[in-house]
Amino acid sequence: MIAFLARRALGILPVLVCVSLFSFGFVRMLPGDPARLLAGPDATLQEVRAVRISLGLNKPLWQQYLTYIRQTLVGKLGTSARTGQPVAKVIGERFMPTFWLTVAAMAWSTVIGVALGVLAGVRRGQWQDQTSMVLAVSGISFPAFWLGLLLIDLFSVRLHWLPTGGEEGWRSFILPSFTLGVAVAAVMARFTRSAFVEVAGEDYVRTARMKGVLERRVIWKHTFRNALIPVITMAGLQFGFLLGGSIVIETVFAWPGLGRLLVDSVNYRDYPVIQAEILLFSLEFVLINLLVDVLYAVVNPEIRLQ
Repeated sequence: MIAFLARRALGILPVLVCVSLFSFGFVRMLPGDPARLLAGPDATLQEVRAVRISLGLNKPLWQQYLTYIRQTLVGKLGTSARTGQPVAKVIGERFMPTFWLTVAAMAWSTVIGVALGVLAGVRRGQWQDQTSMVLAVSGISFPAFWLGLLLIDLFSVRLHWLPTGGEEGWRSFILPSFTLGVAVAAVMARFTRSAFVEVAGEDYVRTARMKGVLERRVIWKHTFRNALIPVITMAGLQFGFLLGGSIVIETVFAWPGLGRLLVDSVNYRDYPVIQAEILLFSLEFVLINLLVDVLYAVVNPEIRLQ
């Protein structure tokens, strides 16, 4: 296990290097001059040039990239061009709202998605199966931003039950977490059903039934436990997508998280913040994949990480 974790940790480095190259090149391809945006429309050429020099944008690209890498390696992500604050502080203030929103969305969507998937697998071909899959297809097909607007109109504008946006206590988590988790619940339901049906056809499951093992024991010990392994992989990937892909939902609900910060940073061409966020999202995916691999051995002791 230790050797496996060490190899995976070393494998993170080349991934992050590639991501840093991509993010550095991507932000430089964005249209518009960040110095002009920060200086203002009425600034003179001398003022714009002074802002460009202060941001280090007057240097060749290779020098800018080396400076970016050197600062990142020592934990200095630079200074936000828009606010003048350290990037680490700006991201740190926005990380926890996004994290808890993602946890809330992932928690209910996984429980409901897995429950619907198991119900559909156990009642395959019956009305429970058909109803669950109709709900799953509807959840995948419905645009998240449109669902969010409908929920705001119903529960906030018409019924006045929930806040329209912002982070104002636990009630403010309900609408954005539900909107964010609908597609995940749908994916988890379909994937769980597929894995459950596949495992249910294995020889050891049929043998257990032939031996007279109780159906409840066959479902939960022999079928569900083994079907859960690929579901864990999907859950880990979906959590990574939620954590890094909540941009639309945070914008609709005015949520003070990383997604909204990224939108604002792109609008103002805040290069240091954009690069740091892309690097952070990539690191999250890598670490989540590593955690999923470790959970394999926890769920099924017969699996050994070499």
